[in-house]
Amino acid sequence: MLLMSTAKLTRSAPVLLVKDVIQAAAHWGEKLGFSDQELFNHPPDFCMVRRDQLTVMLAQVGPGVAIRPHWTVVGKLWSAYFWVDDAEALHKEFIERGATIDWGLSIKPYGVKEFGIQDLDGHDIAFGQVL
Repeated sequence: MLLMSTAKLTRSAPVLLVKDVIQAAAHWGEKLGFSDQELFNHPPDFCMVRRDQLTVMLAQVGPGVAIRPHWTVVGKLWSAYFWVDDAEALHKEFIERGATIDWGLSIKPYGVKEFGIQDLDGHDIAFGQVL
């Protein structure tokens, strides 16, 4: 029998592969409000972008390396999913910021009001509010 540790998981961060970390960070800041950003290395090839208590890590691939977002391998699969407290307000904000909404706000059979955006590298990112 395995024993459970008293240690607690406290945060997580999806890692997305990008073609250009500077452009990707700018996109995440301007279009999605992840404006707390930290670039790493010279020249930069890694970035952490943050909004509220959430972090997304962006890792730049080398020249000629193909990026395959999850939905290109398994239909309708997100590269990252975030639960939110007000999906309608966030959806409206992203539209006003000019984010690419790739599926609109709707209530899903699994009891979540959700929508999705697509970033510069084709990753589908979902935002859902549990009803």
